[in-house]
Amino acid sequence: MSFYLLAGVFALFVLFLYGPMGTIIVLSFQGSQGGLTFPMDGVSTFWFSKLMEGVGVVDIWAAFRRSIRLGLIVMLLTVVFSVAAGLAFRKRFLGAGTLFYVVVASLIVPSIVVSLGIGLEFRLIDDQVRAVGGSLGVTSIVEDYTTSMGLFTSALGAHLTWTLPFGLLIMFAVFNRFDKSYEEAARDLGASDWQSFRHVVLPIIAPSLIGVALFGFTLSYDELARSSQAAGDLNTLPLELQGLTTTVTTPEIYALGTVTTGVSFTVILLALGLVLWLRRRRERHGTDAGQGMV
Repeated sequence: MSFYLLAGVFALFVLFLYGPMGTIIVLSFQGSQGGLTFPMDGVSTFWFSKLMEGVGVVDIWAAFRRSIRLGLIVMLLTVVFSVAAGLAFRKRFLGAGTLFYVVVASLIVPSIVVSLGIGLEFRLIDDQVRAVGGSLGVTSIVEDYTTSMGLFTSALGAHLTWTLPFGLLIMFAVFNRFDKSYEEAARDLGASDWQSFRHVVLPIIAPSLIGVALFGFTLSYDELARSSQAAGDLNTLPLELQGLTTTVTTPEIYALGTVTTGVSFTVILLALGLVLWLRRRRERHGTDAGQGMV
């Protein structure tokens, strides 16, 4: 009896979690005369074709490309900084505890506050740049300079405050159960620190790095609150979607949601496939090595 009760609760939880997304996907295939609610007026891909033509005055595909580029850069930096921090925290150093709490604190602070703080910081930087330009008599700065805020400055920093703590926590878990005897064996065989990391540590932690990369990309790609005050003049896709929800009153907005959801799931499936490939490759190499010893 308890099994069926727990199974029912779990089913309701899954329905609550994925029901809205499934509803949007279904309604995106409305007929050409369909609206934003049920019942559906036929089934077609009409709204996807409309989406390809553009959404009003908004260049949604340009925003999509911006979000993809920003997400890839955030992903790369998250992996690099997380691995570097994970390696650094394997040894004790002065201020390690304080640094850790400072990094993790950005998960606790409300996202909109982080966005406002970063936006204000860059506005102060802009004021200082103009002041310096004026004092030096550089007219090009005074007349032409606008702002240093942008997707790959302020928005990039805002997204990293969200992705880096997750990456760091993952690497802590990875290195806490990492067997140091592998590195010791490599050093006994004459490997340098870099060779030991490249040929021993990196292949072992590679599946975890894929997880960190997945976190970095998806969290950046979907981020709204931390982008709202720090993105500058060019909007990311979530910001454009937020604006469209108040102006677009057709299933076209659902078609866009379906496309963006498909991108997210594609990235997740590719990451899972890469993890499985690395695992099988490691098992195959381990079997070959064992046979060679025999």
